[in-house]
Amino acid sequence: MSRLVVSDVCKAYTGKNTTDSVVALQNVTFTVAHNEFCSILGHSGCGKTTLLNMIAGFERLTSGKLLLDETPVGKPGWERAVIFQDYALFPWMTVYENIAFGLEMKKVPLKERTYVTEQHVQLVGLAGFEKRYPHELSGGMRQRVAIARALAVDPHVLLMDEPFAALDAQNRAMMQNEMIRIWETERKTVIFVTHSIEEAIKLSDRIIVMTCRPGHVKENIVVDLPRPRHEEDPAVTTLKRRIRSLINKELEDESCTAKKNGL
Repeated sequence: MSRLVVSDVCKAYTGKNTTDSVVALQNVTFTVAHNEFCSILGHSGCGKTTLLNMIAGFERLTSGKLLLDETPVGKPGWERAVIFQDYALFPWMTVYENIAFGLEMKKVPLKERTYVTEQHVQLVGLAGFEKRYPHELSGGMRQRVAIARALAVDPHVLLMDEPFAALDAQNRAMMQNEMIRIWETERKTVIFVTHSIEEAIKLSDRIIVMTCRPGHVKENIVVDLPRPRHEEDPAVTTLKRRIRSLINKELEDESCTAKKNGL
C-alpha cells in the first residue's frame, strides 16, 4: 500500500564535546498516504534532506520510528528509489543503459527489462535519445533520465531531493509540469524535498512545513485543490500567503532566539 509513517523521529549528530553536538530533527511526526504526493518544505538547515536520507536508509535515526507499509525502514533498497539534485547518472552509460541499470541490479530477465526500459523512455519523453550519453543532454533531459531510472524498478516510494533546483526558471517550470504528468500516470507515493513554496503548492497533495533547526513539523497542510494549479488562482494565492507567513514567523522567532543568546 506504500503508506509511510514518520513517528517521533529525532536525529542528533554527536561531536567530541557536548557543545559540538547538533540536533537536526526533533519529534518529527506525520503520515503519507498511499500514492500521495507529499512535499517537505523549509529553509536550508531545517533537516529536510536528513529526513529524506533516513527514509532512504542512508542514515540511521537517533530515536523514533519510520515505517513503510507497517515495516521498519532498513537499509537502502529498490523499494525506496531516490532522485538527487545532481542527477547521479553514470556518464559512461547511454540513456537506455542508465534507465536499465536498476533493473539489471534487480535481476529482471532481459525480455522484461527491455520492455520496461523502452516503456520508461517513452514515459519521460526521451524517445530518439536512447543512445545519447549524459554529457550530450540538457539538465532537464538528464533529470528525465534519473526519473525514468528510478521509476523503472517500480519502487513503493519515490524520494526526490530538490530535483529541479539546478534548472533555470523555464526548465524548472517545464519539469514540474512533466512531474505532474508522470506522477498521474505512475501514481507513486512521493516524498519531495523543496525550499520553494510555489513548487510545493503546484505539485503536492500534502505539504509538511518544517521549523528551523532542530527541525520539527510546524504545520501539516492538505492541499485540496484541483490540478493543474495556476499562480493567479485566488485559492493558490491564499495558500501561498499562509505558508509564507508560517516560514517568515519561524525565521523571526529564530532571529529573536539568536539575539537573546548573543549570536
